[in-house]
Amino acid sequence: MAALVVLFVGLVALVGSVSSAKFDELFQPTWALDHFVYEGELLKLKLDNYSGAGFQSKNKYLFGKVTIQIKLVEGDSAGTVTAFYMSSEGPNHNEFDFEFLGNTTGEPYSVQTNVYVNGVGNREQRLNLWFDPTTEFHSYSIFWNQRHVVFMVDETPIRVHTNMEEKGIPFPKDQAMGVYSSIWNADDWATQGGRVKTDWSHAPFVAAYKGFDINACECTVSVSADDNAKKCSSSAEKRYWWDEPVLSELNVHQSHQLMWVRANHMVYDYCSDTARFPVVPTECIHHRH
Repeated sequence: MAALVVLFVGLVALVGSVSSAKFDELFQPTWALDHFVYEGELLKLKLDNYSGAGFQSKNKYLFGKVTIQIKLVEGDSAGTVTAFYMSSEGPNHNEFDFEFLGNTTGEPYSVQTNVYVNGVGNREQRLNLWFDPTTEFHSYSIFWNQRHVVFMVDETPIRVHTNMEEKGIPFPKDQAMGVYSSIWNADDWATQGGRVKTDWSHAPFVAAYKGFDINACECTVSVSADDNAKKCSSSAEKRYWWDEPVLSELNVHQSHQLMWVRANHMVYDYCSDTARFPVVPTECIHHRH
């Protein structure tokens, strides 16, 4: 069992693109450079009533694993959102989201995940974290292969989006994606549905980052999507670690972890929202988790 877990987290790789954990080798600022603070290997993004800030990867990827360690905004963070996500471009884009929703002091910090496929989202799940993510760094990861997308917190699976193409449900497997993170004001919806607004007397709100790691298939922008898909899929000539059969589904321990998270910490699941979806979304009917 331990060997399976090690393989899942990507420490044992057959073929893959293992990138450096240094921010400036993998990423670049995209807006509000004056809201970036560099402290050695540590990066901080600031939000005040003038601006938030964001960065993105220098390259795009198809399949593999992306991890960032984040220490979220301390104290009264109501109205703020810190996001870590992967996304392709265009109106029919694919996207995998972590959105950390600020709160008033003393409340549990919640994380919302979402999946867009061919430009269609509305697949939100929300859970309260089982620890205080503002006092120490915790790792947040997205693992992606042709069988599923797995969202992980400190290597614990919190969500799985399974490939169900055999049911006629599209799966994100042919668009290379960049890696992004940002902090911004979203007090129109982020905290208690927008009822609690950002208290700017507590600004600047600061999210800290370290441990940037990308173990994924790097794609060339000038190459067609089909060619990138072929390049990043295993064949007789090459084997990628993310295509190993043991990674096609969660192992028993990971399945139990996911069930524990859903039973004890999930506070919203779009699959159960009959007000928004009077007809249960097709993937919810067939999904095993």
